[in-house]
This record gives sequence, C-alpha cells and structure tokens, in this order.
Amino acid sequence: MSDRTPDRAIEVDGVELCRVTKRYQTGSDEPAVGADNVSVRIERGALVALTGASGSGKSTLLHLIGGIERPDSGTIISGSVEVTRLRGGAMAAYRRTVGFVFQRYNLLPALTALDNVIAPVLPYRTGWDKAARARELLAAVGLAGRERSLPGRMSGGEQQRVAIARALVNTPALLLADEPTGNLDSHSAEAIVGLLTQMREIRR
Repeated sequence: MSDRTPDRAIEVDGVELCRVTKRYQTGSDEPAVGADNVSVRIERGALVALTGASGSGKSTLLHLIGGIERPDSGTIISGSVEVTRLRGGAMAAYRRTVGFVFQRYNLLPALTALDNVIAPVLPYRTGWDKAARARELLAAVGLAGRERSLPGRMSGGEQQRVAIARALVNTPALLLADEPTGNLDSHSAEAIVGLLTQMREIRR
C-alpha cells in the first residue's frame, strides 16, 4: 500500500477554455480537427451538456479539460490552475480532482462492483474507509445489494451506475461524463441523467 495521499489542494472554481485547438494526424494529408479555436467558460456548479454529431469533437474537449490529452494551442484553466502548463506530478494531482465517466464504462471485468469503485483510490492512504465510501456510493446510485456482482452479470445501465459511483469515490471537484447515456435505452438514459443531476446537488 502506498503512503501517497490523493491531492485535494486543487479546487476547481469553474473551467475556462481560450482558443483551444487540437488536431490529430491521420493517413491523409489533412489532419483531423478535434477542437478548433474553442473558447468557453463554465461556472462552478454548472451542469453543461455538449451536443453535436458523432466525430464533432465532444470527447476531445472532455479529454482536454480532464488532462488526458494536451491541446496543440490555447489555454485551459480550472479555478486558478492553468492545466495546459501542468507536467508530471502536478498533472497527476490535477487528474485526481477530476471524476471521469467513460463512454464504454471501462470497468475491470474481474473485479466486483465494489472493487471497481474502490480501484481509483486503492494506491493511496485516505482519511476515510474506502469500502464504506464505495458501499455508500453504490447505494446512492441504486445498487445496494449488488456490491459483489461482476460487470458481466450487470445490465448496461447498472454498469454505468457503477462507473458513476467510481468517478465520485474521491469527491472530485469536476465530473466529466462522456456520452453517459449513449448505449442505454430511453428509460435507463432518463434515470442516468436524473442520477447525475442528483449527484451534482449532493456535491454542491
């Protein structure tokens, strides 16, 4: 067990993108554009939805804000922190303040729902009981009693709920969800949107 502690020093007080551009090299002569001179400010506590056609750059923007990718140009600021200047340990510390719900869930198939939720904080010492926090979050997303279930035994909506609980385990200052309802039926999608709204109110 590592004696490292999740860094809580960075508090996200809004997110601002200024002229952010990201391009990807492809097999053709022209690079693909993931983000083209994007400028936007999102206030603290806001619930914002990105809409657009497939391939329009929604995932790219989330990856840039979350520090998963770097822009080719422009600046990204979270609170007083310029994310585009962060490197090494400073970037890792910033990423630990961000909860990310991936489009394909990215649950570890050999781990139970409980262990999947604990996984992001497993290497770190915390001032709280990890298993207790994970059980509390699973109950909050409507999965009380399913703690020992493997992802393969759960529906798509249930797996997405586990992914949301996992993203919240370290009480992130910023929650990014990449098409959290894209693979769900209308009933499950409505429930997930309601859940994200509920979690936002609890976080505030």
